[in-house]
Amino acid sequence: MTKPGFRLALCATLLALMVVLLGAYTRLTHAGLGCPDWPGCYGFISVPKTEAQLAHAELHYPDSPVIEHKGRNEMVHRYFAGGLGLLIMILGVQAWHRRHMADQPVALPLLLVGVVFAQAAFGMWTVTLKLWPQVVTAHLLGGLTTLSLLFLLTLRLSGRFKPMPQLHPRVRHLAAVGLALVVIQVALGGWVSANYAAMACTDLPTCQGQWWPDADFANGFHLTQHIGPNYLGGKLDSEARTAIHLTHRVGAVLVSLSLLSLAWRLNRAGFGGMAKLLVIALGTQVTLGLCNVIFHLPLELAVAHNAGAAGLVLTLCLINYRIRVPFAVTSRRVSSFWQHAHVRLHLGPHR
Repeated sequence: MTKPGFRLALCATLLALMVVLLGAYTRLTHAGLGCPDWPGCYGFISVPKTEAQLAHAELHYPDSPVIEHKGRNEMVHRYFAGGLGLLIMILGVQAWHRRHMADQPVALPLLLVGVVFAQAAFGMWTVTLKLWPQVVTAHLLGGLTTLSLLFLLTLRLSGRFKPMPQLHPRVRHLAAVGLALVVIQVALGGWVSANYAAMACTDLPTCQGQWWPDADFANGFHLTQHIGPNYLGGKLDSEARTAIHLTHRVGAVLVSLSLLSLAWRLNRAGFGGMAKLLVIALGTQVTLGLCNVIFHLPLELAVAHNAGAAGLVLTLCLINYRIRVPFAVTSRRVSSFWQHAHVRLHLGPHR
């Protein structure tokens, strides 16, 4: 039976997915600075259009000429993100009012409220720090974190997916490791995008016609880049971008091996449905990644690759949710252990 707030959480999850994809579209169309200020656009609630508005924009932002389609992409993303923030605030307020109800999640909705405020700050810094790669990557991870937490909240409120504690602990360990590796790989993907390194290698399976071309890992992963320059288009040289791209490729291989191992163990344990879902999500994402290189990063495939990353993260969230050991079961086991220990201490060893 579904719990109060389920429909709202489901709507928020779908909206969060849309916000993530709109963010990817904004980034891939180079519209991250389509509006040079925040939260407005050249001081207005929408992209300047009238002569008076355009004159105001030119006067106050002479280094950022108005490009209507870029400003529109940025503002659409902001409006959807604002709507998502409002839904999450409502979820948090409702959870607090229902905190005395049995099995009502409270910590998770309140955590989401905190994540939304952090995301708003990262959204502002993305603009004010002129697409500083560290902030852009953190903003991407924050968006996926918001989506994942909303998905987990929806699962908890649905009442339809029960955990399966009978699985071997090694499977649970592999699922947790798989999720951690995917998060790291998504962070690497964000770093690739933020530093415009997607086209550093345009061939497969080699890179620039070599198995291991010249790569500058020190500068590619130099996390203390200067704040101040406009990072639109990237500031790294070719060898640094190559290092980032190669690392993302190696990460894809490691993630694939880890998730295929997890799928194999899930199938052996009798959960073929989850194993198939994981293989489909992984195969789709790998295929999209390869196609982006082969076809030189067309916009549609690039956005789809972001959607595939979100789908893979959500798949692993679902698997980890379903195979975790409920706290109540663990508590009963611990309590039973101490009860038996207490009896043995009093009765002494059997003779």
